[in-house]
Amino acid sequence: MEQPVLEGSMAGRWFGSCCSYRTLKAWLPILSWLPHYSLSWLQMDLVAGLTVGLTTVPQALAYAEVAGLPVQYGLYSAFMGGLVYTFLGTSKDVTLGPTAIMSLLCASVVGGQPGRAVLLSLLCGAVQVALALLRLGFLLDFISFPVIKGFTCSAANLLGLRSVPQKFYLEVYYTFYQLPEARLGDVLLGLLCLALLLMFLWMKNTLGPQTAHGPWRATVARRVVYGAATVRNALVVVVASCLAASCDASGFHIFTITGKTAQGLPAFAPPPTSETSPNGTVVSFGEIVAGFGGGLAVIPFMGLLESIAIAKAFASQNNYRVDANQELLAIGLTNMMGSFVSAYPVTGSFGRTAVNSQTGVCTPAGGIVNSAIVLLSLAFLMPAFYYIPKASLAAVIICAVAPMVDYRLVANMWRIRKLDLLPFSVTFLLSFWEVQYGIIGGAAVSGVMLLHNVARPTLKVTDHGVLLVEVGSGLSFPATEHLSQVLHRRALLASPPRSVVLDLCHVNTVDYTVVQELRDLLEQFRLRGASLLFARVQPSVLEVLLTADLPGLKHTDDLAAALQVQFDDTSTADVLE
Repeated sequence: MEQPVLEGSMAGRWFGSCCSYRTLKAWLPILSWLPHYSLSWLQMDLVAGLTVGLTTVPQALAYAEVAGLPVQYGLYSAFMGGLVYTFLGTSKDVTLGPTAIMSLLCASVVGGQPGRAVLLSLLCGAVQVALALLRLGFLLDFISFPVIKGFTCSAANLLGLRSVPQKFYLEVYYTFYQLPEARLGDVLLGLLCLALLLMFLWMKNTLGPQTAHGPWRATVARRVVYGAATVRNALVVVVASCLAASCDASGFHIFTITGKTAQGLPAFAPPPTSETSPNGTVVSFGEIVAGFGGGLAVIPFMGLLESIAIAKAFASQNNYRVDANQELLAIGLTNMMGSFVSAYPVTGSFGRTAVNSQTGVCTPAGGIVNSAIVLLSLAFLMPAFYYIPKASLAAVIICAVAPMVDYRLVANMWRIRKLDLLPFSVTFLLSFWEVQYGIIGGAAVSGVMLLHNVARPTLKVTDHGVLLVEVGSGLSFPATEHLSQVLHRRALLASPPRSVVLDLCHVNTVDYTVVQELRDLLEQFRLRGASLLFARVQPSVLEVLLTADLPGLKHTDDLAAALQVQFDDTSTADVLE
């Protein structure tokens, strides 16, 4: 009669722990900092959010062009991240929104079809949320740094031309083929915008440190220059738009402008699960998903990699920690909810996160201000975007993606470990064909290299009268054949057969296959009149070996004693012969 009461109490304790305030804070990090929120934090978050918002709007418009979508979709994708991340994010600095890499991936998968881009956001978000709930964030560790850098370097080759195929070799061909069609006004304006952006960036980088007791005029001038350089994208786009509007009013249509865009906030509705082709054929949900191909796996992983890498970098810089699985949940829910407001997949932005951090943001609440700026732009400023020259957006894109090309990286890899150039090169070259193939190919090469290290652990063999074989890393089932071959070649096939001390000090775990191979080796050594002794066996490994009850198992914690025992046994055997 008491058993049901016991079960009920255990269930009650489990339910209580799941619904405790501590668990709630783990799932809603806002509860950790909101009770301590202060007026000084509010002031800093307002300034940071406003600054980031002025950076977000022109970049979002430009990245929508990269994705092959109407420019308003960039703004649709830019506001949900700030709202969701405020409640779920564990980094005070990270800003979620459209980025160059995600826009490029989206363009390669959906081919500029808005409906498919929105559906892709929902599916990517679902994959990311599933990874978070299953605590599978460790899978991201299998994408190596050379693969990430190989992809980002190739992504920086965006040219942003209209009606140009996505494959790199075709981009190169059509770029030169269409040069005579380039409009002189667009070329000059693009170069001018690019020069202004570089000038602002140079001014910001050459600002000296702020002095505490300097003249007030110098302090004001420094803040003006710093502020203008920080929102340089917005300033350049506004100036270029005013120039384009003036020329258009005077009857000189010399610039390619954005044109009419949809005004107002997007409708809150689920993404379309089917579509009608131009010839009237209905394309089903399954056919759309099949059309996404490998992009449905690549895009969620790249989004997570980019966002978590940024979060960890700024957490280390500003002395706090982030929860990787909680970050997965935040970005996944952002993409899922974003799909209901016509957003395409987003991730963390390094540039805007840097701006957020440098302007002194104190909590993720700065994202609310950023989102408010984007929403106000959608509600009231869309008619003003009519005159934004596409050349100015192209200049914004170039300045955003150019820093991703790290020319020193190849030299560093060559100097530190040349083999890492292999996955880097595979990713870099294949990304020029199809970006998802580049990531998959690079990850596959990294995986093969990793598996090779597992299957071929370092075995250091030295002669001390008897052979000492030191296993330099872990010992798992792929490595058993390699270990067996080395022992057979160096000891069992020698004339006469030699005894061996197997040093397992670096081995922390063994599996059933390894145990069976060791059982066979012990028998082979016995049949050939030699012995195999295990030295410095870790307690966890020794427990497995003792449980397996290996016949003839001998072990010792002292390496010198093991060598002496084997040497004495060998000497005795020689005398007897």
